[in-house]
Amino acid sequence: MTRDDIIRMAREPIKAKKQPEENKFHMGNSKDKKHYWLTPPDLYDVLNSQYSFDFDPCPYPLPEEFDGLTCEWGKSNYVNPPFGSIMHNGKKKGPTAWARKAIEESKKGKNVVFVYPIDKWVLMMIEAGAEITNLGDVKWLAIEDKSQGKGTGRHIAKFTLNGAYSHDPR
Repeated sequence: MTRDDIIRMAREPIKAKKQPEENKFHMGNSKDKKHYWLTPPDLYDVLNSQYSFDFDPCPYPLPEEFDGLTCEWGKSNYVNPPFGSIMHNGKKKGPTAWARKAIEESKKGKNVVFVYPIDKWVLMMIEAGAEITNLGDVKWLAIEDKSQGKGTGRHIAKFTLNGAYSHDPR
């Protein structure tokens, strides 16, 4: 690439990212165009009978100017956040932003019931009593030459099952 190529590229307008309404998440899935999913009433009723919710930071329909990521939450909160990323104040925000907010509100003494889809195997490990440790963004090594990769951009969980099980000899 020549110096002139670099100067020409620097002067070209940068292509804008897709606007939210053009983004796949906002358009829905390719088959039926549905993409917003509400909690089934029977599930909500069971959870509400346990926790007596007084606030929903992810309501539907969303009131104008309402922002569940920045407002103060209630004493007992039901959180069914978007199952993908949203545009928030010009930045893409996903489940991590909602989890951070839930943790922040919990530290204030508030109850938070946070529902989000995860892989079944993770729940199996938790139910089996696995100890879970965050290893951070591991820089794995290439099998070919052992060179260090750049990481996955996601944190790696270590699940430890200690081989102990409850056995009542009676």
